[in-house]
Amino acid sequence: MSQRRKLTLEKSMNAPYSGGCQCGQIRYEIQAEPLTLYVCHCNECQKQSSSAFGMSMTVSRDAVTLTKGQPKQWKRVSDKGREVSCWFCSNCGTRLFHNPARNNKITNIKPGTLDDTSWLKPAGNLWTRSAQQWLAHDKDMLNYEAQPDDFSQLIERFQPK
Repeated sequence: MSQRRKLTLEKSMNAPYSGGCQCGQIRYEIQAEPLTLYVCHCNECQKQSSSAFGMSMTVSRDAVTLTKGQPKQWKRVSDKGREVSCWFCSNCGTRLFHNPARNNKITNIKPGTLDDTSWLKPAGNLWTRSAQQWLAHDKDMLNYEAQPDDFSQLIERFQPK
């Protein structure tokens, strides 16, 4: 990691982060800095967010701690056969995070559930070929027509405000 990037991370980020569901039944804390943040325009993310896209903030799975309540789990399988455990509040339905079975070291937090979202700045867009026609993509971000095989560029590009 370059000295400039290291200094930027040290100045910009400040774990721990806290968040929870809309009704307050579930609360969590993240004890490490996120690896990346991206916007996904696939049909599954559009459905789960009830919006034009979903967002995912990748963190170390070991860094996430539930501090209140117990979310409910639902599992889905992607069109490539990959299983994802989706965790949500059983009371208000807020989607909190996803655990991909193919990588048990990470969790994808739904960053809109963070208490402070003011610093969120995605590194890229996934599944742009499924994006809503009216949505413009920032040309300075990484943009992928589908799911990238490798997330290393998204991790390297991630620069929180």
